[in-house]
Amino acid sequence: MEKIIVVDRNDNELGLESKEKCHRLNGILHRAITVFIFNNKNQLLITKRSKFKKLWSEYWETSCSTHIHKNEDYAKSAPKRIKKELGFYCKLRFFFKFKYFSKFKKIGSEKEICALFIGKYNGKVNVNPKEISDYKWISIKDLKKEIDKNPSLFCPWLKIAIKNYLKKRKKEKIKSNFLSL
Repeated sequence: MEKIIVVDRNDNELGLESKEKCHRLNGILHRAITVFIFNNKNQLLITKRSKFKKLWSEYWETSCSTHIHKNEDYAKSAPKRIKKELGFYCKLRFFFKFKYFSKFKKIGSEKEICALFIGKYNGKVNVNPKEISDYKWISIKDLKKEIDKNPSLFCPWLKIAIKNYLKKRKKEKIKSNFLSL
């Protein structure tokens, strides 16, 4: 049984709990990461979750995401997940954390403190079909248009991360998507 780190609202570790229990009903607050990978054209790699996912299967999400497991922290988890889902490594930079709660039909929910990492990559993407059914590179502008037109096709953490990412970039007057990696 997969165990993940549960936390209080201030991100203090409380212990471990099964992934299954953390996603039941209104969920248990736990740690997660999500990653934005950009290419030299300033396009974001987004992925479609595989049909094997219990929550949000076949929805578009960030480049990759995962939960934090025993003996891991946010920074250790992100590169491991990139390799597992996308088949490559790249340098990552922590950008911010956000907390959210979202129910998925009557199946379960996500209740997470999620750390966003940003990376830059221009090579071959070799997706793990157990994790990802499709992927594409897209400009932030076009992604925002797609989300506005069809919000039900996208995972909640992608929509939240994009919104907060754009706010932070604007506030800090950051021009490049990959932030001098």
